[in-house]
Amino acid sequence: MKKLKYIFLIGLLVSFTYSCTLDEVIDPNQPSIDGVVGNPSAQNLRLLTQGLESKARSGVGGFITATGSIARELYDFNASDPTTTETLIGKGGATLTGSEPQLTGTMFARYQAVKSADFILSSVDQTSLDENIKKGYRGVALTYKGYMLLNVLNLLGSNGVRVDIEDPNNLGPFLSESEGFQAIRSLLDQGFSELQGAQFDFTFSAGFDGFDTPATFAEFNRAIAARVATQQGDYAGALSLLADSFMSMNAADLNVGPKRVYAQGGTELLNPIFKAPQQSGDQYIVHDRFINDIQAGDTRINKFRLRDDPVARDGLNGTHEINLYASATSPIDHIRNEELLLIYAEANIQQNNFSDAVDALDIIRNAYGLADYSGPVTQDALIDEMLYNRAYSLWAEGHAMFDLRRYGRLNSTFLPIDRAGDIIHTQFPIPPFEVQ
Repeated sequence: MKKLKYIFLIGLLVSFTYSCTLDEVIDPNQPSIDGVVGNPSAQNLRLLTQGLESKARSGVGGFITATGSIARELYDFNASDPTTTETLIGKGGATLTGSEPQLTGTMFARYQAVKSADFILSSVDQTSLDENIKKGYRGVALTYKGYMLLNVLNLLGSNGVRVDIEDPNNLGPFLSESEGFQAIRSLLDQGFSELQGAQFDFTFSAGFDGFDTPATFAEFNRAIAARVATQQGDYAGALSLLADSFMSMNAADLNVGPKRVYAQGGTELLNPIFKAPQQSGDQYIVHDRFINDIQAGDTRINKFRLRDDPVARDGLNGTHEINLYASATSPIDHIRNEELLLIYAEANIQQNNFSDAVDALDIIRNAYGLADYSGPVTQDALIDEMLYNRAYSLWAEGHAMFDLRRYGRLNSTFLPIDRAGDIIHTQFPIPPFEVQ
């Protein structure tokens, strides 16, 4: 408990150090936690809220590469960390311990963001701000709190998630997976309710251009809630949530959505998934199955760059490397319309609305050079088609492990075993320091 308390407090202090890119404001006095909670000012609340957006960028690299390795999307050939080709790939039957840096780094970052959200929620009512401005702070804090906890629950799976960390000396219990999903949905629903009639007294980074008003941020909230509903298996709920999101059936809008922004210098962060082309010793290598299984003419092949020389490490090898981002300052999506269309397709497949599902899938197929879907119009066939498109549209964005898991495909029946004795993990254990 003491370790968790220390990490949360350090995380909050870090959140007060912001880059000019994110908020255009530097706080020269570094206000203390006691100063914010005991006598919160509008300026401190603005800084907390801007810092919450900044904190949500942390831990993304480990989350994506760890889950991508487990799901056989990619190999993390990291010269300084050989465990990326050992433990995560289950080399020789190696099991996960809960101490993997990708897991602990993601959890620390996510809970730091949750703690920042808790400080906003506990502080805003101590101010004399207009009630609609208070609603704006609450709406954003609750949205991020639910979103951050979803990442933790995804990693831990049936181990559940600790939602209540408001009092570091008296942390709440671990909830079951189903209870965790419901608690996260509740946080998002509360956030959405607060955003109705709210006002924003703070600014976002350029990554939220188009989603920086209470009404448009609420659409982001509903998009995240639709992602949660899909993972819960609440497909009717997902369709209802999508109706209040920013989903569009216009192919030109596939890339629309709020983004994490990155920049050079100071306390800024760089895009953790970008790798310089053709470098050796430290590269994200595409699993061969994505090269071999792609449909002819599918331009998503451009996400993978052919290496000048094939690369091998620890008995693993590949011919292509990541080609997702143009530079180390390229943004990474939180969620975009392309994913919403895929959620729409999945929910309609599960609801036996096959025509609507095919319409959404065709928008995505056509956008990447493929003709309309012409396969069997059955639930099983359309699930295969939907998962194919999720695999390529959302490659290396932190989805594949959970997509495969909820369809019972995170196993050697559906995924290759690259070395004799390797195993496929289905979830991370609770870290040793978290066990109650």
